[in-house]
Amino acid sequence: MSNEAAKAQISQEKIVAQFQQLRNEQRNLANSLNTLEMDLREHKTVIETLNSADPERKCFRLIGGVLCERTVKDVLPQLVENKDFIAKTITMVTEDLSKKGIELNKFKEEHNIKIRGEQIDTEGPSKASSDAESAKSENRNVLVSN
Repeated sequence: MSNEAAKAQISQEKIVAQFQQLRNEQRNLANSLNTLEMDLREHKTVIETLNSADPERKCFRLIGGVLCERTVKDVLPQLVENKDFIAKTITMVTEDLSKKGIELNKFKEEHNIKIRGEQIDTEGPSKASSDAESAKSENRNVLVSN
């Protein structure tokens, strides 16, 4: 009997560890998504600012930790290209995040995992946390000077 109990305990520990790993992966995807969205907003702000600047005006761009002197007409197309790439990446990370959420919920249901403090209404807490997260991300500003 004690051998079976020990095996059951080990399998329970493996299930919990796998669940924690899935949650960490989901959290990392959410953090990546937040960072990408912040980068996208910054790119949009810089592009808007540079659109109104003289194309021959000198500007500086940080590339790999090195500050490079360029002109607005050289930098602007690169920024637009980067912005488009970031937008595509956001789409992919969003899809990955939703897949990871589905996988996590499926795993939770399969192994009958209950989280302490979680309400029965699953839409309520997640909606409240996403509202709080979006409010935090909207409070970040970029300083632009001429």
